[in-house]
Amino acid sequence: MTRTALTVIALALAFPGLAVAAPPGTDSLAYPGPSWSPYVVGALIGLLSMATFYFSDKPLGASTAYARLAGMVGKLFARRHTESLKYYQDNTPAVDWEVILVLGAVFGAFVAAWHGSELTGKWLPAMWAARFGEGSHTLLLGTAFVGGIVMAFGARLAGGCTSGHGISGTMQLAVGSWIAVICFFVGGIATAMLMFRV
Repeated sequence: MTRTALTVIALALAFPGLAVAAPPGTDSLAYPGPSWSPYVVGALIGLLSMATFYFSDKPLGASTAYARLAGMVGKLFARRHTESLKYYQDNTPAVDWEVILVLGAVFGAFVAAWHGSELTGKWLPAMWAARFGEGSHTLLLGTAFVGGIVMAFGARLAGGCTSGHGISGTMQLAVGSWIAVICFFVGGIATAMLMFRV
């Protein structure tokens, strides 16, 4: 495991230019809208994570919520099959704190966008429209749908998502979580470079 971790870290350090790849004339620090302090937000996420450990004795995570929601939908359409699955025998599909966390994240994103006057009512982000055209709504929805499925599969396969590994796991100094976070960044940078020809 140590050799794998060192290899991943060495690759990330060997190609630092990937982290700053941007189209010519783009200043990543020149964000035109209001922004929240990353220090305040980081501290609040840390407090949330500590409170989660204290009150529930479980790490902060979101991917299990999607598995629970899938189980609830499965029980609506294929009750016998869903109840026969070992995972759902051990983990009863129900609305729990993780489902509420995901709903709260969606609500919080709406409040943040509203508070920052960033509710545009547009389906396509400007960067997407510039790369794929104004009429690429179907492509955006298809990409988001397929990307969501791949991310959910990867999160279940890895035993955690960006919040489970990236927040809770790294806070506990778990080596596997640090490797996962490095892979998140490498994958995200590679995807952005491929999609936006950066």
